[in-house]
Amino acid sequence: MSTFSVPSNRRSFLKRTGLAVAPMLIPSSVWMARGASGPNNRITFGYIGAGKQAHHLLNSFLPHTDVQVVAVCDVDTTRREHYRKLVEDFYRTKQDRDFRGCDALADFRQLNARKDIDAVVISTPDHWHAAQVIDAANAGKDIYCEKPLSLTIAEARAMVEAVRRNERVLQTGSMQRSDNAFYKGCTLVRNGVIGEVKQVYVSIGGPSKWCDLPGEPMEPGLDWNQWLGPAPVRPYNSVLSPRGVHDHFPNWRSYREYSGGGMTDWGAHHFDIAQWGLGMDESGPVEIIPPGVQGVDQLTYRYANGVVMVRGGLQGYKFGVVFVGDKGKICVDRGRFQPEPESLGQTDPSKLPVQLYRSTNHYRDFVQCIRSRQRPICDVEVGARSVTVCHLGNLAYWHQRALKWDPKAERFLGDAEANNWLDNAKRDPWKA
Repeated sequence: MSTFSVPSNRRSFLKRTGLAVAPMLIPSSVWMARGASGPNNRITFGYIGAGKQAHHLLNSFLPHTDVQVVAVCDVDTTRREHYRKLVEDFYRTKQDRDFRGCDALADFRQLNARKDIDAVVISTPDHWHAAQVIDAANAGKDIYCEKPLSLTIAEARAMVEAVRRNERVLQTGSMQRSDNAFYKGCTLVRNGVIGEVKQVYVSIGGPSKWCDLPGEPMEPGLDWNQWLGPAPVRPYNSVLSPRGVHDHFPNWRSYREYSGGGMTDWGAHHFDIAQWGLGMDESGPVEIIPPGVQGVDQLTYRYANGVVMVRGGLQGYKFGVVFVGDKGKICVDRGRFQPEPESLGQTDPSKLPVQLYRSTNHYRDFVQCIRSRQRPICDVEVGARSVTVCHLGNLAYWHQRALKWDPKAERFLGDAEANNWLDNAKRDPWKA
């Protein structure tokens, strides 16, 4: 089938809605490259992954009048058809005359190969992110990829390289950077309002474990082998890929084959804010010590400048991220900004000399950067560095040993064994 032909499900949609068959949208990238506006001036989106988070991301991008969703992809037939219908119903309700239907695809490579798609939104399990991002970047797509960006440290760096090599825009879904409380807190910290930073406390969950779930009868319509992808072969279990359309976050996050547990799930949010506040978006810690080693009772990170970061809450601050300086403290969480002393909160961040990237809408920031070709607030390098902090903590937990890390070379110092942990073995055809 030609890339620009009208698939059968699209034709059926046109019959149902009464819209005339017309050529598919010319991708906006063609018009933007020419410095002109296209006939519809819309950025065409494809969605890879159709679970609970995809529903949130559909609601986040569909209302943008300069965006049009033209395809969804999932390995589960029920879910991808459900999301196709959600998209078509949205545009039908809006009586959108430019819309030509939404394709439902089973293989992300088919979606990435389409020349009429400008950008992809990836919300698959973590073990799939690297392959899908790299394939999309190589196909010339801009990318919104959910956090945590990768399953391993090596994958994170490979994703950065692919995005840079292809001159793509990638927004990592660590959307706290577009929240005012986090922006204000990090701006004040970066400007020395709390004095010299001594410690950072980060309240997140713990590491994942190897999967031990029993096998269950297969879900009809699910390509289980494709769901596993680069991960090891194992029997189907509905905890990993729930049956049908569901409204909860599946617990594949608890298992090492697919995710890093609470360390990467919430860590990709809160460690990301810690890195932002410390000015470490292109660097990271130099030492990682797990509980019970070298006398520490909580996972501890040390930075080259002497700052110590601890996984755990500071007494009186059992939430979010707490920056502790020699002149005060700032705690930030979703919808919460708590300075000590309170007078620190009266400082206007817009009047300070060090100004951080300001975004008030994570999704709009991505769309605007597609047009401007600027790097978004949570660029691929930012997402890679933040998830690397998470992975370093997991490796220290899993192997119960202190680790020396070179954030510039992204290698462990004097530890050949630990450098073998930078990546996981992958099944064919997903080997690097």
